Amino acid sequence: MSKYLLIMRGTDESNAAMMADIEELMARTHRFIEETVKAGVLLAAEGLDDPGQGVVVDFSGETPVVTDGPYGETKELFGGFFLLDVASKEEAVEWAKRVPAAPGSKIEIRRVPGSDEVPQVGE
Repeated sequence: MSKYLLIMRGTDESNAAMMADIEELMARTHRFIEETVKAGVLLAAEGLDDPGQGVVVDFSGETPVVTDGPYGETKELFGGFFLLDVASKEEAVEWAKRVPAAPGSKIEIRRVPGSDEVPQVGE
């Protein structure tokens, strides 16, 4: 089994569409979470607060620069995630296709490497 992170990405437009029918979307999301729990693949799932409440620490210069949100140049925002433990990327894709999402949203799928795959200090 491998861990895969399903990253929910939205735009201002898709987020507005989501908020227009938030109760239905939350009910569908709850059902999706129940399905992943029943299948034994869900490790974690979280949504994120309004991006206007966040900050960015930018390491582009000599010293880190902290900027409060909202992020004027961002076209897609990370809105939350599902962390699944599944047999393959293909299985992660099949679960991602079932995530309740507003039109215009995207789900990015990234494998989480195991600790044995990450270079250790001193190697």
